[in-house]
Amino acid sequence: MAVKRVSVTGACGFTGRHLLPVLRLRGYEVVGLGPGRSGADADIACDLTQAATVRDAVLRARPTHVVHLAALSFVAHGDARAFYDVNLFGTLNLLEALAALDVPPQKVLVASSANVYGTPGVEVIDEAVCPAPVNHYACSKLAMEHMVRTWFDRLPIVVTRPFNYTGVGQDEKFLIPKIVSHFRRRDPVIELGNLNVARDFSDVRDVVAAYVALLESDAQADVFNVCSGRAYALQDVLGMMREMSGHDIEVRVNPAFVRANEIPVLRGDPRKLTVSTDHTPHYTLSDTLDWMFAAA
Repeated sequence: MAVKRVSVTGACGFTGRHLLPVLRLRGYEVVGLGPGRSGADADIACDLTQAATVRDAVLRARPTHVVHLAALSFVAHGDARAFYDVNLFGTLNLLEALAALDVPPQKVLVASSANVYGTPGVEVIDEAVCPAPVNHYACSKLAMEHMVRTWFDRLPIVVTRPFNYTGVGQDEKFLIPKIVSHFRRRDPVIELGNLNVARDFSDVRDVVAAYVALLESDAQADVFNVCSGRAYALQDVLGMMREMSGHDIEVRVNPAFVRANEIPVLRGDPRKLTVSTDHTPHYTLSDTLDWMFAAA
């Protein structure tokens, strides 16, 4: 049986830490590519912004499959140029290195973001909706997608547009972990930004399952939403946590947390992914919050 050797960029990140054990259970030899060797799963040091180090890492790994997760993903990050250096040109460095291999990979999965859709003014967003990003993170991801499309005839690529997702291990600078941690500590007050938003929240375990399904599918040269198909209002999340924890909390709006270009509602249509892979989400948001709340 041929060896399946998958390289994962961003292996030490939130998604990577959940993806790697699933890949190993499915028989893959996993090679984590990361910014250094501080994490146990960063098998080969790789700075995506440095083309030479990317070439060296890819030559050492010689993957049969690739999952490209590494990105600068915190929307409120203060350095606009860094979004493009990492998300656009870092991806270009990776694709150039992969295309130079004597045996190219059988599948390359590139993670983009549903943030590219911006505020399209439709109730449910499918892949036919024209992207209209409203912040530098989303602009860098859409620019990356356009660049990636120029490689569709050279590498077997699928692009994913995950909507919001969360789970155990996500940094508390993100919304759901911040809320869960406040309730776990039974804090009296939480400061949030715009309360009038709704998001399509998925469980990271479902997102990982979708990525593996696409990696093993016949799909290529295509773009897929990864989402639950249901949008939850922020007030719904707070209500679930109040009921789950038995704790009430005062919510204060901090103007510093309110984004000028906040997207009011993001809800995705997952049907294209389901048709192509038979993948369907397994966890509800309540399941995810319970998992996170119970985690040490």
